[in-house]
Amino acid sequence: MTAGQPGSFAAPSAPAPGKTEPSVLPVLPALRGLLPRGGLAQGSVVAVAEFGLLCLALAAAASADGAWCGIAGIPEAGVLAAAALGLDAGRTLLVPDPGSSWPQVVASLLDGCELVLLRPPERASAQVRHRLEATLRRGRGVLLVAGDWPGAQLRLRVASQRWAGLGDGHGRLQACCAEITADGRGEAAMTRTRWLWLPGEDGGVAVADPADLPFDIDGEPPGAAPGLRAVSG
Repeated sequence: MTAGQPGSFAAPSAPAPGKTEPSVLPVLPALRGLLPRGGLAQGSVVAVAEFGLLCLALAAAASADGAWCGIAGIPEAGVLAAAALGLDAGRTLLVPDPGSSWPQVVASLLDGCELVLLRPPERASAQVRHRLEATLRRGRGVLLVAGDWPGAQLRLRVASQRWAGLGDGHGRLQACCAEITADGRGEAAMTRTRWLWLPGEDGGVAVADPADLPFDIDGEPPGAAPGLRAVSG
């Protein structure tokens, strides 16, 4: 991925006369059923409970489609994992440690990026949130927050997950099946739940059919450690 100074590239240009600006940024096909419009609504805040592969998966399709992306406050963001999902390293700006001036850094990223993935180093005050949300609406981007963001239009979390491929003390983790839950405000108020391979054996993201899983998803409580199961064959 490339590092660069926010503002060192042109902000997204306004749509040409007679053309309608898209209302959503695309997401991977497996994620569309979780989102009210089948994509990330521009001008909105999307909060994911914690940083993980789900965050990168949400950003991947927009990046692959040509959107500029910024990642701030997440030094451990995996370059290889992100690229495997489709994130374009050449159109991604990294700010691993924005420091105490993180609101200003994020505002600069929002001025030039269609999507910004942020993990705030501290709980954002109401004043900071309102200022960044105003910047967000002006640029028609999407702010994807790893963590809590009061008032976020959409919230997603990994409710439970099961790993496949590990036997009794031996084997290799091959894939993770995760139950993803999404809810929020307005059009996102209805709770949506999907089982996804996150990641699948090929490293990608795909819808998981509970009937075809190599384990019983109802056999143990969500998040229980014994979720590691052996895959036959």
